[in-house]
Amino acid sequence: MAKEAKGAAGVAARPNDPTVLILTSLASGSKHGYALLLDIEGFAGVRLGPGTLYGAIGRLEERGLIEAVGEAGRRRPYRLSAAGSAALRETLTGLRAIVDEGTARLGRSPIPGVAKAGGLA
Repeated sequence: MAKEAKGAAGVAARPNDPTVLILTSLASGSKHGYALLLDIEGFAGVRLGPGTLYGAIGRLEERGLIEAVGEAGRRRPYRLSAAGSAALRETLTGLRAIVDEGTARLGRSPIPGVAKAGGLA
């Protein structure tokens, strides 16, 4: 099994990882759980289940990457902490390096049936 790349803050360097998706969503401002689900589905096309979402929120809060805003209640909003912002930036930099390398390799080594512009040949 392949080893998962992680940044210094331990955030998984996979674009579909719930922690990356939650941190990315919170980078645009505070949100409660349901708003996170809708935002993530909108920008990433990924639908997280409630257990996945709230489990990840708990882990991110314990690690100090996000923090609750206001009173605990039915719709408790969360925001990105300074540590969370730094972890997201580092993770995205790592993902960008992978995307750039993959794009460069595709440009050097055509895949049968795929045009250089990314469409079908």
